Amino acid sequence: MRILLVDDEQELASALAERLNMRGIDADWVTTVDEALRKVTATSYDLAVLDMRMPMTSGLELKALLQAQDPRLKFIFVTGYGSEKDFEAVSCQAGEACYLVKPVDITLLIERMHDLLDSPGGEP
Repeated sequence: MRILLVDDEQELASALAERLNMRGIDADWVTTVDEALRKVTATSYDLAVLDMRMPMTSGLELKALLQAQDPRLKFIFVTGYGSEKDFEAVSCQAGEACYLVKPVDITLLIERMHDLLDSPGGEP
């Protein structure tokens, strides 16, 4: 499994990628939209974990840009501003069932990754 983490909080992104790599998941991380687009152009990822709120864009906007580069890419959204209302908005707008609140539980994140990638339609 190869994943891309996109979060404007560098320490969070690098720490999460390190924890995933220690568990045998090939994880890269970036902090900007431009870096994410370059990575997805150069590397084939199975899944992207996107922060919902970043400077200059939202996770939903970034999802659209990344999907244009690689339509097979699956997505998980994370936020530090979580609420049931946010979850409903993401579920409706993005067509994604997976939305996690920071701080992200690493075990739950890995479970959701497997749910998305192991299910036939990509939905948990």
